[in-house]
Amino acid sequence: MWASEHKVRGVSGIAQDAAPASPSSWRKPLAIALLTTLVATLLAYALPESYAATGVGLTFLFATYWAALRRDSDGARRYALSLGGILDPEPIDLGRIASSALRALAWAALLSLLIFPAFWLGFVLWWRPGQAFLAAPASRLIDEMLGQLLVIALPEEAFFRGYLQTALDAVWRPRVRVLGAWVGPGLFVASAIFAVGHVLTEVHPNRLAVFFPALVFGWLRARTGGIGAALAFHAACNVFASFLVRSYGLAP
Repeated sequence: MWASEHKVRGVSGIAQDAAPASPSSWRKPLAIALLTTLVATLLAYALPESYAATGVGLTFLFATYWAALRRDSDGARRYALSLGGILDPEPIDLGRIASSALRALAWAALLSLLIFPAFWLGFVLWWRPGQAFLAAPASRLIDEMLGQLLVIALPEEAFFRGYLQTALDAVWRPRVRVLGAWVGPGLFVASAIFAVGHVLTEVHPNRLAVFFPALVFGWLRARTGGIGAALAFHAACNVFASFLVRSYGLAP
């Protein structure tokens, strides 16, 4: 459902009709995003293949810390990085963490049910695999899911949806409501930079397609007020895509 915005309260708790940031404030987050993407790209090529993903992930985590958390005691909450309170200054509440995790998993499961069947059809039509579907063994599923969550999804969601999208939303206030989430130019700009970064590390036009799931990740961040659901769904998308690749014999 789409609607125009008059006076709403954003996910950060700041009234959307409050005085906006300076129009030139977009320069800093975009500069940080471009510099971080450049460093991550260089590391992806310079590091041995077995360490490249870890190096890139640490780059995004460090950039998130430096830009959003280093000098702001409330930065985790401001940039939707609390993860159920793990990074908040208050004492850790295990009940709150569990509730937040279950909510994130529920969102990820719902979107998986809605999107994965269409993605599967599109995958087959695009790649036209030469063999019939034969479900890949699930023996490494847990390890793969943990790796995707901690090494890929967490760093990327923390930086692109946590820091970058939030910083851009503070400049270009979300004015359109989409299925319960207020979104604006920040969602599209952060998703575009995310996609460009993927192309730089593997130069092929197909990599630009990650722009579209990035829009969903960003919508989840806006809809839920945190990155938990986005990182859970991000990891699920990567694992499902890898599962299809192996099940159709496109990779070992």
